[in-house]
Amino acid sequence: MHIEAPNPRTEHGADQSPEHDDCFAVRQAARHLSQLYERHLSAAGLTPTQFSILGALGRASSLTMAELARSMVMERTTLVRALRPLLRGALVADAPDGGERRRRLALTLAGRARLQAAHTHWRAAQDEFERRFGAQRAAWLRRELFRITRAV
Repeated sequence: MHIEAPNPRTEHGADQSPEHDDCFAVRQAARHLSQLYERHLSAAGLTPTQFSILGALGRASSLTMAELARSMVMERTTLVRALRPLLRGALVADAPDGGERRRRLALTLAGRARLQAAHTHWRAAQDEFERRFGAQRAAWLRRELFRITRAV
């Protein structure tokens, strides 16, 4: 009786090793990049996600939770967890949206000040990444990642 060794390829011929796994590659790169930004932004008392939330709110006068979740491409429950410290720290205000059940989120003056102060640390992270990876390659990567976001 002859027993064949398992084949790392599926019946369609696609290699399942990490080198050929798009999701694995993107998630691994995202973790490394997040660690770099966390190192810099921690000096401003923010996580990269919190910095992005403040930035999204800073670009709009106010957003509903659903609008912010859509713009951040986040599940609502994940967004609520990330928002809690920003609300507790009075960096973000949460107010009713007229007579509706929805609530609107907006940056407070303290939130605008923290975002402005954190921008220096974000810039340092951005500069470090571009020094290590190359400014042109980083710009190309951003364009490609945004293309993926729109296409998938």
